[in-house]
Amino acid sequence: MEAKFLNKRPKHLNLFKISQPLPAIVSIMHRISGVLLFFPGIPILLYGLQLLLESPESFEILQTVFQNPLVKLTAIFFIWVFLHHLCAGIRHLALDLHYGIALGQARTSSQWVLAVSILLTLTLGIVLW
Repeated sequence: MEAKFLNKRPKHLNLFKISQPLPAIVSIMHRISGVLLFFPGIPILLYGLQLLLESPESFEILQTVFQNPLVKLTAIFFIWVFLHHLCAGIRHLALDLHYGIALGQARTSSQWVLAVSILLTLTLGIVLW
């Protein structure tokens, strides 16, 4: 009986060839953004806060560091990571409350998460630059 089920299993599952739907991609990106917010995000934020509050000289050092375009791009990336995680988290909370469970609604809410997070990131990026 068990041999019958073993023959129906896939022999080689290539995850790079499987096309994921947009809600799955947004969910995976939500998890990745959470990890990025936790490990490099929290230590960088705490170090920046320390420089900000330690003394007027360290505040000037932080200002000169933020004049570097690479640092600004990194900050914009982390702003996007935060905003995507926030928007996708709100979407996941709505899904947990059984709002937007239907396939069409799930796809639409995934598109909205991407659009809103990118739009807010562009807005804050323009303000930052």
